[in-house]
Amino acid sequence: MLKSIGLRDPAGAGYTAAVLLYIAFAYIGGWLAIFQDSAAINVVGVILLTHGMFIAAYLLHDCGHNAVFLSTKRNANLGEVLNWIAGSCYGRYEDIRYKHMRHHVDNYDPVVWDYRSFLKRHPTLEAVVKAAEWAYIPAVEIMMHTMLVLAPWFIESKRAQRARVLKVLLVRGSLLALVLFLNPVAFFLYIVAQLLLFTALRFMDCYQHNYEVVFNLDENGVEPPHRGDAEYEQRNTYTNLVSSRFPKLNLLVLNFCYHNAHHEKPTLGWYRLPALHAQMYPQVEPQVLGFVEQARAFHKHRVARIYAEDYGDDEVKESLAQGRAVGADALSFLTAF
Repeated sequence: MLKSIGLRDPAGAGYTAAVLLYIAFAYIGGWLAIFQDSAAINVVGVILLTHGMFIAAYLLHDCGHNAVFLSTKRNANLGEVLNWIAGSCYGRYEDIRYKHMRHHVDNYDPVVWDYRSFLKRHPTLEAVVKAAEWAYIPAVEIMMHTMLVLAPWFIESKRAQRARVLKVLLVRGSLLALVLFLNPVAFFLYIVAQLLLFTALRFMDCYQHNYEVVFNLDENGVEPPHRGDAEYEQRNTYTNLVSSRFPKLNLLVLNFCYHNAHHEKPTLGWYRLPALHAQMYPQVEPQVLGFVEQARAFHKHRVARIYAEDYGDDEVKESLAQGRAVGADALSFLTAF
């Protein structure tokens, strides 16, 4: 069936079907499990729900590259559904796609809202965010997703989306209110799953690039200095494998960790990235990061990363080995502003 609806890679129909079935199983099964009275089943439910949303987010990312279907419209239709599953539906799929394409074409990270200067202007909130991040609560991501809701009232380019955001709030808010009414524990567990999702996505984003963050997403006619520079792109992109010894473990992140390969051929399906990585290996190997080093740095610099003063200037592989790499927050493709 999938072969007949215009897949970009018909030979990968089985992989596409499998990942869609897994997302449905994990998301629906996770919701059912967190409604149960068993704590053990609740834990399994949170894990399933988190991972289902996580894989949905990365398949959404592939839709943004038109890597699933040949038709832009079909990619958008699937992407919009996945956007709801990932919980980032307050922002439009089209905006997610536009921002991420700028990231690929311009070879930097264009944004609109500077949360860092906002925190510096609000010292009480800054103290709360620092305390939360120290306690492993992804406060910066919470703030970014909150701003995703508020953006039409604070960011000029999003003003036209006010009615849309209110409709999404009404629908999603009503559903979550119903969950809270029926089972407060399930509501709490869903919030835990969302926080775990934010943390997992942030970990994957944290060291994959050493790009400059520039506040010009809404500006036209910008001429970035490294636009289209493939050598610069690969030199400032890093492959952060879950495991090089057991490559099947990388499926846990839908192979998004083969990031140099993804930037080499952005429309390539997630299931073909390991083979491309192997072809690129002599050139890519110096850009491969160790998982343990990343986890150690992610933990060590969890508060310093709020401001990430050196992001865009520090060579990631070397600084990770020396324990200096801070990484960056708030670069999720799901928060398109």
